[in-house]
Amino acid sequence: MGNHAHHHKQDHGHLKGRNLGIAILLNIGITVAQVVGGFISGSLVLLSDALHNFSDVLALIISWFASKLSGRKQSARQTFGYKRAEILAALINAVSLIVIAFFLLKEAIERLGEPQNINSGIVMILGGVSIVLNGLSVLLVMKDAKDNINMRSAYLHLLTDMISSVAVLLGGLAMYLWGISWVDGILSIAIALYLVYSSWGLIVESVRIIMQFAPIHINLDDVQEKLKTLEEVENIHHVHVWQLDDKQINFEAHISFKKDLPLSVVNIVLHKIEQILHDDFEINHVTLQPEINGFCQDDSLISQDKPLSH
Repeated sequence: MGNHAHHHKQDHGHLKGRNLGIAILLNIGITVAQVVGGFISGSLVLLSDALHNFSDVLALIISWFASKLSGRKQSARQTFGYKRAEILAALINAVSLIVIAFFLLKEAIERLGEPQNINSGIVMILGGVSIVLNGLSVLLVMKDAKDNINMRSAYLHLLTDMISSVAVLLGGLAMYLWGISWVDGILSIAIALYLVYSSWGLIVESVRIIMQFAPIHINLDDVQEKLKTLEEVENIHHVHVWQLDDKQINFEAHISFKKDLPLSVVNIVLHKIEQILHDDFEINHVTLQPEINGFCQDDSLISQDKPLSH
């Protein structure tokens, strides 16, 4: 059973890496086409979209590399392996999205002040091509983005690029039909604001994990109450709960027993506690220290670290 699960995880990781690889190649193609098209047509929006696409290539490479790293085995030096690599990648990518957003805002505002003559045909063709290729990239990473913060940051880069391409196409169409060039700038401002809005949640989530804050859905008072329903348990204290990555939540605590019990019985109770933590609070990595009630001088739920006395 365990062996089968391991192989499934390996296959899933390989598929995730392959999909990212294809998305990287597609985005390199879009970037090259937009740079060439931007110079030929004189379109600043195509060149800025090319820059956005190039940043996507870098973001996807970071995500791909982090995905590979996170699959490495634990060792005596890296006892958690490289599981945090994907969280770091998500943070880097989310911050880069905000930087791109401010660049887009600056360019869009400047463009509104100085409308330019642009070959709208080339702009529309490349906008259309970019929508199709970015759309394919979005579909490739969409499934993994649901439960992986790193893939979600890659997905967000690709999705905003696709929306940008729609803006490029609409801007080109407006210039072609009515000769108005400000549509392009207005759409770019809207995209930039959407980028800031959508990236902020990723930044907050990745910082929470890196800072080892307790996951939002876990209330320690509820955990305490639930575990005290076990007749052998007096209380829990010295609790630490944190998230290692998207999937692993770690929990460690001291468990005070009401009376002295054989080790075999203690093991049964500890197993019950692990089951409750897993089923009710989605905690999947538990370390417990059993004690007789009164062993610890400080039995508060969250104890403050004290310096070691010499």
